[in-house]
Amino acid sequence: MGHAHCSPVLRRLPASLVALALCAGGVTGVGAFSLISVDQEVQIGRQAQAEVRRQIPEVRDRTVTAYVEGLGRTIAAHADGPRYPYSFSVANAREINAFALPGGPVWVHRGAILAAQNESQLAAIMAHEIAHIANRHAADRLSKGLATGVGLTLLDALLGNSRRAQIAEIGAAVAANATMAKFSRDDEREADEKGMLYLRRAGFDPRGMPELMRLLQAQQRRDPGSVELFFASHPSPADRLARLDSSARQMSSGRRDSRAFRSVQARAADLGPMASLGRSR
Repeated sequence: MGHAHCSPVLRRLPASLVALALCAGGVTGVGAFSLISVDQEVQIGRQAQAEVRRQIPEVRDRTVTAYVEGLGRTIAAHADGPRYPYSFSVANAREINAFALPGGPVWVHRGAILAAQNESQLAAIMAHEIAHIANRHAADRLSKGLATGVGLTLLDALLGNSRRAQIAEIGAAVAANATMAKFSRDDEREADEKGMLYLRRAGFDPRGMPELMRLLQAQQRRDPGSVELFFASHPSPADRLARLDSSARQMSSGRRDSRAFRSVQARAADLGPMASLGRSR
């Protein structure tokens, strides 16, 4: 990134305003656009990743993390969009959830690994998050929020800025909203569709995506708290299942399970207690 002049407006930017921008993903009347460069997005994501690591308990078991990293990289290799520096981490959290940060980092909850009934379902939740990154949904959301929710003066300040302090503040706000970040319905639909495409390209059974939605529906009836975070940041599976089933029928099947997944799932089950992140975080 080039050296830009530091705007006094952005110097005074409180994290609360950035948070407002991040939460404005559902705004209407502004077309899909991204006024945040890929380089800025990657820098914001790196800062957010450092903050998330300070806030969320992380699984450190090398066997589990290496498997998740390998699975994620296999899928990400088939994603379109910029060549982001994807990374994959496992949160030691009981909820069935995953989330993406701008510019490459993906987090999967240990609860999602334990809940998946086969490898393609775990791959599906990761593919969905990879699709959010590949299609720059976070950058679009931030651009829209700044333009419509905070003001064009602030947007101009951001666009004219690449200084470390400003990137750090935006990254901290992203991290604070990471597990609750809400994308628009169009973004969620695209993440479903592109995620299924990435699954198929990577050799996995795309039926894992609608199966995952059914699993979440069933889990909501059995243990609502375990899917609270997912439903806080994603549309209801009921609104998505028919479309996902239709798409899956038009795609060739692929790998559904593996010994490696079963082995890692069993190992993850033996790692001791998990934290509950909840919606209060």
